[in-house]
Amino acid sequence: MSDTMGNPESEQSRNPKAEAKAAKAYAKASRPWYKKKRWWVAGLLLVVIVAMASGAGSDDSSNTAGNNSGSSNTDTSSKEEPAAKEESEMTSGQKNALRAAENYIDIMPFSKAGLIRQLSSSAGDGYSKADATFAADNVDADWNAEAVEAAQNYINIMPFSKAGLIEQLSSSAGGQFTPAQALYAANKVL
Repeated sequence: MSDTMGNPESEQSRNPKAEAKAAKAYAKASRPWYKKKRWWVAGLLLVVIVAMASGAGSDDSSNTAGNNSGSSNTDTSSKEEPAAKEESEMTSGQKNALRAAENYIDIMPFSKAGLIRQLSSSAGDGYSKADATFAADNVDADWNAEAVEAAQNYINIMPFSKAGLIEQLSSSAGGQFTPAQALYAANKVL
């Protein structure tokens, strides 16, 4: 008899808010791994760690690597010689900022302004604004291609209208691409 009495009481004592919260938690837990925030946070943390590690390397290793690559491959030595001359004229801050910029560009899409912000931010690499600007000016990047890659990433995460995508790409809170780069990217992906 206690079972029959317990059931009506438990039905009456159910909390609709608690049930809705439980349903929402179940839906959140059953999402695919790539839609979970912790995955994106872990990925961003990894990018920052890699960038910091690349910026913390000694200058001697970059000089040795530059000398070895010039002597081992004669086809690329003519292309690398001007870079080696320029590299010898760079300050250590510029060299490190340039290496960090190359790492960032290899890992994920950046606009020129976004790259400068990342390199010079105290929450990022903490390079001086001048060194970050030097790195962004001298990194081998196709800014239109970077904009297309960023646009494709945005489209993969959530749907955008063409105007919304252009706004996201060119926004100071978004990709910080130029309006022309944002338009080019939106025309390529939509």
